[in-house]
Amino acid sequence: MKKSGFFDKSDLKFVGWNIVLAIVIGLGILIALIAYLRRYTEHGVEVEVADVRGMVEAEAQPILEGQGLSMVVIDSTYSDKVPFGTIVDQDPKPASHAKHGRMVYVTINATTKRKVTMPNLQDMSYRQAETTLRGMGLVVDSVYDYEPSAYRDLVLDVKSKGVSVQPGTKVPIGTRVRLVVGFGRGTEQVEVPMVVGMTLQEARSLLLSHRLTVGAVAYDEPAEEGVKQYVYRQTPAAGEKLLEGDMVALRLSQDIEKAATGGGHSNDPDEWF
Repeated sequence: MKKSGFFDKSDLKFVGWNIVLAIVIGLGILIALIAYLRRYTEHGVEVEVADVRGMVEAEAQPILEGQGLSMVVIDSTYSDKVPFGTIVDQDPKPASHAKHGRMVYVTINATTKRKVTMPNLQDMSYRQAETTLRGMGLVVDSVYDYEPSAYRDLVLDVKSKGVSVQPGTKVPIGTRVRLVVGFGRGTEQVEVPMVVGMTLQEARSLLLSHRLTVGAVAYDEPAEEGVKQYVYRQTPAAGEKLLEGDMVALRLSQDIEKAATGGGHSNDPDEWF
């Protein structure tokens, strides 16, 4: 019997069943995949995050791990209002919901105060120095120590508990400091001390204790951070008399031998500045 077309009814029926079967198999695979992914990602399975604030890390970690969560310390801060070493913040927040395996990020109150580096405030106005120090978290006394100086109202030194704090020194936040401020030249004569062989900071401190200040400073080599330079010339020379607040000019070198020998003396700063 001759066929009326490309396919007879039995062929069309066969193709139709294959299409239906393919759709059913595809839907089955899709449903199985969705079920697998839901199980793999634990979709809908969440826990209420415990409140671990106020605990130390060793206390908080097993509690969160018992909930299927992980703890990561991401930051530290400092406050004297809560115990040192305790957790002060967490993310996700307490009582929120999170999936198993979720990271809980915590911030811990440091066990020691954070430190800041003392800047060089010499020859800065005392108002500007106050603003700088307070912005760093230091406490500045409202009372100043005054010393003779060639210029009024400029900072000569910074002290904490009566001891000079040199630029570059690490100081804990909250430290109380007092500014030493110049009030102009005095009327009494003082003897110039020997500062040859000292670093600039050492020389500055000694001159200040004699109510004198550092004037012009020159270097044989460019000043580099971390490289010590030593005074090998000063003018006026040690033993001479100056008025309170007068300045002593200094020349420095990295050559410690030059400082040890003094490098010669001169009362004329134009010869070597």
